[in-house]
Amino acid sequence: MILILLSIALCIVYTLFGVFHFYWLFGGTWGLSKVIPSTTEKVTTLAIPKFATVVVAVVFIIFGSFYLIKANVIKFNIPIWLSPYIYWSIPSIFILRAIGEFKYVGFFKTIKHTEFAKADSTFFSPLCLGLGSIGFLIECL
Repeated sequence: MILILLSIALCIVYTLFGVFHFYWLFGGTWGLSKVIPSTTEKVTTLAIPKFATVVVAVVFIIFGSFYLIKANVIKFNIPIWLSPYIYWSIPSIFILRAIGEFKYVGFFKTIKHTEFAKADSTFFSPLCLGLGSIGFLIECL
């Protein structure tokens, strides 16, 4: 039962992430200033191509679907040899994201004064750590 509840929770979160990316793809601006790393308050470090936004949105939705498959909410046969790679890789991605790349993102970032950095410290990095931890827990159950 706990596996099903945790899997559904991860599915909801990953699907919401995907929906937000589609929202931004189609011109939405809410929250956008807090999700793109920047060197100063107004200068972003990158211009994100629309194709990358689509890829990220679809990947998040696929991640959510994998957890519904894991909980047998969706019936789909993942090859037995591939399953461990999927269910260990997804939480690993989020744990690594929480740790960061030591400049713009993660718990150990050096640029800490921008709007993104503050949101990352209070919300994104702890959320990624939680998602990764729950993913590992699900795989261990």
